[in-house]
Amino acid sequence: MTKLSVNINKLATIRNSRGGNNPDVLSYAKKIESYGAQGITIHPRPDQRHIRFDDVYNLKKVVSTEYNIEGYPSEDFIEMVIAVKPTQVTLVPDPPHVLTSNNGWDTIQHLEFLQTVIARFHEAGIRTSIFLNPDPSMIASAKATGTDRIELYTEAYASGYHSDKEAAIKPYVLTAEAANAAGLGINAGHDLDLHNLKYFATNLPGLLEVSIGHALVCDALEFGMENTVRLYLNQLA
Repeated sequence: MTKLSVNINKLATIRNSRGGNNPDVLSYAKKIESYGAQGITIHPRPDQRHIRFDDVYNLKKVVSTEYNIEGYPSEDFIEMVIAVKPTQVTLVPDPPHVLTSNNGWDTIQHLEFLQTVIARFHEAGIRTSIFLNPDPSMIASAKATGTDRIELYTEAYASGYHSDKEAAIKPYVLTAEAANAAGLGINAGHDLDLHNLKYFATNLPGLLEVSIGHALVCDALEFGMENTVRLYLNQLA
């Protein structure tokens, strides 16, 4: 079964919009785990517009499943992740100003940089994943970075799902097949939801984990958080 890691950034956004500590992201992380999610994902950004740096450290104390920290590997991010020692760090090529992750790494162009960064995380005993577009030509160089896994950026799949789901998933299947052959683990995330998740998880070979935040939190407004987590888990069963 593919694991579900719930990204709680949106809960932090709501909290920050009014000050105070409501909703309490630490409490929600524990609740989400108790509802069956196998991981908690956060993406702290330099401006701390959602997840704050103190959240990164405090969540380490309460998350009992997989703890996944996403972000651009600036020096301060690297030092924070090494200090916290999550289960996994997912490296994204986001510049500081972007609203959300919107592209994967060019692992050919950034090979040496990623090799150096990933070696530092491995020395600290942290599993690494790198955000990647569905492009089989990037797999050999992704493998050469030393990463343990890739995370496939699924916005293009989500955008094309309703018009032609077979065409939308095809480049992801080809990339996954290349990753499996190279011995890389496969994660995925971005715009996956209750409509498109099952088809993706069923047809992508070797999918280990999905990270879902925005759609899941939106669904929780209608269905409640506990029921929503279980609805997503059912799509992965």
